[in-house]
Amino acid sequence: MSKVAEAVFNLVSPIAQQMGLEVVEVTYKKQYDGMNLTVFIDKEEGVSLNDCERLHRAIDQPLDELDPIAEPYTLNVSSLGIDRPLKTERDYKRNLNKKISVKLYKAQDGSKTFTGILTAYDDNTFTIMTDKKASKTFNKSDVALAEPVIEF
Repeated sequence: MSKVAEAVFNLVSPIAQQMGLEVVEVTYKKQYDGMNLTVFIDKEEGVSLNDCERLHRAIDQPLDELDPIAEPYTLNVSSLGIDRPLKTERDYKRNLNKKISVKLYKAQDGSKTFTGILTAYDDNTFTIMTDKKASKTFNKSDVALAEPVIEF
């Protein structure tokens, strides 16, 4: 996390928490036509547009006072989205017993891609039950991307 993102995370997390929201991630990067500061939020029952707007308004003044960014930027408050990659413990918890896709940096058992039901996780590893009813455990450090499988 960049220094800007970390400072913003530390500032806005308590504000969001008072509103029943969790700040999951803060990014600060060049997108589209300029710098964008994006605060990603979540809550148990899902995030509404109203939640994003309320938090945006609540953090606007404190951010101006903290002044963590010297150049002009666009402030965005967004929900995680249903296809958010699994990064935090809460992401794994939310996807427990659901189908996920796993992409590895290096092939294991002749493949770099696996799909299965997330059956367990801890700080360093997670386990899926593949479609072939095989249990497969991965070290999180070996995983390039773990994401929910969205089926309609």
